[in-house]
Amino acid sequence: MPYAGDLTPQQAWDLLTTDESALLVDVRTDGEWRTIGVPDASELGGRAAFVEWVTPAGPNPDFLADLARAGLTPGEERPVVFLCRSGVRSVAAAQAATAAGFGPSYNVLQGFEGDVGLDGQRGHSGWRADGLPWREL
Repeated sequence: MPYAGDLTPQQAWDLLTTDESALLVDVRTDGEWRTIGVPDASELGGRAAFVEWVTPAGPNPDFLADLARAGLTPGEERPVVFLCRSGVRSVAAAQAATAAGFGPSYNVLQGFEGDVGLDGQRGHSGWRADGLPWREL
């Protein structure tokens, strides 16, 4: 199965709210979850997992095993929507998940808070800027 491609944050939310098997996987670091916030999956029945793609020590060697612990099964046709801070790490995570048989796997364009803007700050685009549900930890 090929990598399923990119979704805008709204398209990702629409998929998650209409397909009860779809899982949101936030691949940012624990520090990002705690300081920036996380998508609020309460409207999704809690269908969200938090699996670091990169840890403070480097690439997460347990990434695929962590996906399995989150309830995913290789070969199962279950949409997986990957989200990071700006949409870069989540592309790599979605591609790795696809290669391991998870998916279809999607990347959320612009991530949770987008690229750095002209003002040197993030938050002008992405999940939060699009007004999608989120919360602080």
